[in-house]
Amino acid sequence: MPSPQQARAQASAITSGKAVRNTEVSPTSQLRTLFDRPRLSPGQRRIAQYLIEHITEAAFLSITDLAERVGVSQPSVTRFASAVGFSGYPALREKLQAIALGTLPGGPAEEHRGNELQAAVDVELENLENLRRDLADADRVIEIGRTLSASAPLTVLGLRISVSLAEYFAYAARRIHPDVRLVTRGGSVAYDALLQSREAGGTWVLAFSMPRHAQETLTAMRVARGAGLKVALITDLALGPLADEADVTFATGTGSRLVFDSYAAPGVMCAALLQAMTDADPERTQARLEEYEQVADRHQFFLRD
Repeated sequence: MPSPQQARAQASAITSGKAVRNTEVSPTSQLRTLFDRPRLSPGQRRIAQYLIEHITEAAFLSITDLAERVGVSQPSVTRFASAVGFSGYPALREKLQAIALGTLPGGPAEEHRGNELQAAVDVELENLENLRRDLADADRVIEIGRTLSASAPLTVLGLRISVSLAEYFAYAARRIHPDVRLVTRGGSVAYDALLQSREAGGTWVLAFSMPRHAQETLTAMRVARGAGLKVALITDLALGPLADEADVTFATGTGSRLVFDSYAAPGVMCAALLQAMTDADPERTQARLEEYEQVADRHQFFLRD
């Protein structure tokens, strides 16, 4: 009898979403596409990031209010609108309002959202719904899962608050991949690990960066790129220096209503990439899972439920 994990690996292979039509695209994805310009200045990127993070409010701000919120000049906002393909700020705001109104289901008002703990859950539900829309076309996840599976060794990088997500991914990935190297310390320790991974034949790094974003994560990503490694990034930011250093970025929202952030959507994104890795080499996946189950039974790793 296969274990539940083996059965899931056999039964839940990801299928391409390209045949799916009329799927709703998340506001984050719409804005990311709208602002995907390689020559945006740092100030313009700040405007874009603010709009992505505050779309339902920011779409209705005047140019004066938006400039004040972001900390830039009004002409900077006008130049930003032009840089992303609009005749001026009024035209850009009209587009933003259309996107923002699409995110408002006419649902409960703020006073009906319950207590703070329930409100935190509401935010995570919205993050998961946005991720669900992003995954309507699964081809990008399938492709990156294939490349991560083929990288031997595969390096997983997560520093400071991002350690927990990196450890979860690495723990699971080791069940299906022969050489997963986890890096959770920055500085020269990270540099050594990344360089050794490349010398050993590795081609990819999966990096995690959750807020507050660590400078040492950005530096480590640059070291990886300089060594010839490609970088896939799971983060909450679609734009900015971290995304600039990544070959591919999966931007997922984090819950920020409580003192410490929660990571429901990034956790699901991890599981999706792990699933794509199992699908990329099903024979290796099954062989490794079977071997692990035998070892686990022999040494009684787990309680019998």
